[in-house]
Amino acid sequence: MTKNISVSSGAIYPVVKGTFYDLPCPANLSVWWGLGSLLGVCVVGQVVTGWFLSFYYTAHEDLAYSSVIFIMKEVNFGWLMRSFHINVANFMFVCLYFHVGRGIYYGSFRLYKVWATGVVLLLLVMLTAFTGYVLPWSQMAYWAAQVISSMVTAVPVFGGDIAMWVWGGYAVGNITLKRLFSVHFLLPFIILGVFFLHLIFLHVTGSGNPLGLDSECNLVRFHSFFTVKDLVGVCGGMCIVVFMISFYPYSLLDGGSFISCDYMETPASIHPEWYFLFAYAILRSVPNKIGGIVLLLLSILVLFVLPEIWCGKMEGFCFYPGCQFLFWTWIFNFIILTYVGSQGVDQPFVMAGEWGTIYYFLFFPLVGVTQHLEDSFSKKSRCAS
Repeated sequence: MTKNISVSSGAIYPVVKGTFYDLPCPANLSVWWGLGSLLGVCVVGQVVTGWFLSFYYTAHEDLAYSSVIFIMKEVNFGWLMRSFHINVANFMFVCLYFHVGRGIYYGSFRLYKVWATGVVLLLLVMLTAFTGYVLPWSQMAYWAAQVISSMVTAVPVFGGDIAMWVWGGYAVGNITLKRLFSVHFLLPFIILGVFFLHLIFLHVTGSGNPLGLDSECNLVRFHSFFTVKDLVGVCGGMCIVVFMISFYPYSLLDGGSFISCDYMETPASIHPEWYFLFAYAILRSVPNKIGGIVLLLLSILVLFVLPEIWCGKMEGFCFYPGCQFLFWTWIFNFIILTYVGSQGVDQPFVMAGEWGTIYYFLFFPLVGVTQHLEDSFSKKSRCAS
């Protein structure tokens, strides 16, 4: 037995050492490359606090809201665990969107396996966030589940049957809540598995760098050059989370999240959390239900085809002024869509959502055309000189 343990330890040690100690990294990585480590810490924190909250949570339509109140008021440090869980979830999405934006700007999507697993992680985190948002079974949580789950009824022919299968009955109810709780509990472990796969692909291909150039001649060890830098980023991120928990623990929650579910009263305004508002604005901008749902899904799935669209000779946007302009305009458009999604279905928000949706998707082919034109112009300039 002792021999087997020593053999296993001997096999594991080189893997851990090669991953967290001797991993060769480009020396010019900026602070934006530390978001991955910060997200990893956030995932672990969410798993631990979620596991603690599951001790006292009851997945029943009559008891779910009461069990959450019990956690907040009666369980020792229950308020702290739930506040941490809520605020880290919001902080994770901030880091995720910055992480994806960095990947687009610096051309990290050219490492296709790393990029594809990253997009899968984004989808899994979004699904986990939605299922977790519903679990308190508050007024806004119930009606959000009602609206989102009803989208499957748009599927031709089989939509009604699929909806009944998802609900576990003829409407959103107790069985639906139990299923969402099971999915929410299971998804973090799938996320951890895909996360490690993401790391494996990253270590096989190596990291990109801000200049997008070959850095084989200028590599340094991951430790201690980047472990210290990542540790500083984690400490800074945790300071932000602690500040939010201490002074503004529920500032990012809707008022309907503090009201027990009432099946007979529909809220005046039903909208998702802020990190889904851009997709919600895209959904609302299309008059056709099926078309809106398709564009809602494509708003994330379009990231899979970005590596195929890019055909530039250099990585990233830092050498393409036209692409930089398109990128920052797209970021501004993303913010506008997020704001539009939080507003009512009135003018000028309807028109802003429609134009914002058009540019959101038009950005991707425009980037390919722009970088091709800039490459052609640069080639002609060199030939002329």
